[in-house]
Amino acid sequence: MGPVDLYTIVGAAAVDSVATLAGGGELEAYRSLEPLVRVGIQFAGTVLVAIIVLGLCQRSGTQAVAKSRRSPIISSCIGLPSLLVVVGLASTGYLIVDSSIGTFFGIPLVILGVVVLPVATALGLVAIGRTVASRLGDDRLGVGVLAGALLCGIAGVSLPATVVLAGLAGVLGIGASIRVVFGATGAARPDDRTVPPANKI
Repeated sequence: MGPVDLYTIVGAAAVDSVATLAGGGELEAYRSLEPLVRVGIQFAGTVLVAIIVLGLCQRSGTQAVAKSRRSPIISSCIGLPSLLVVVGLASTGYLIVDSSIGTFFGIPLVILGVVVLPVATALGLVAIGRTVASRLGDDRLGVGVLAGALLCGIAGVSLPATVVLAGLAGVLGIGASIRVVFGATGAARPDDRTVPPANKI
């Protein structure tokens, strides 16, 4: 099996997993739209979600964007397995909703995916947008939101490009968000970090 065959298999699996989450029919309906319509929907949706997320979580959202820009490798190492876990749980919940235990177990898992995935993807897109905008000399958060939304809109021309960009943004966003959440529980001042702890008076 050559690299081309492997790429075809992986690409088909990725599209199939997206189809499972999107319900199949909705995905086909979205793919049947004109490319310019998809570009507009993705641009407007990204701007709306990013504004809501950054408006509701001003401090933590801004910190997550800054962390994902400052150390993207660490955020990716944390975010990739976390994103796979969240997608797996949401997919499992979606598949068992119609079963007898779906009402109790499936719906909370679907809600978890519906809440976490758009938030993480929006934060990742804003971080990517700020990185691109900083190359052009403007590092403001609002410009990053517009640049990230523009990238997401341009990716709407192709479904695989949208999946790749959303996956990258989701990995960065969820990894940086986890680092912000767990970093907030640690010592905030260097004076609080003493080794061994018994030396602290």
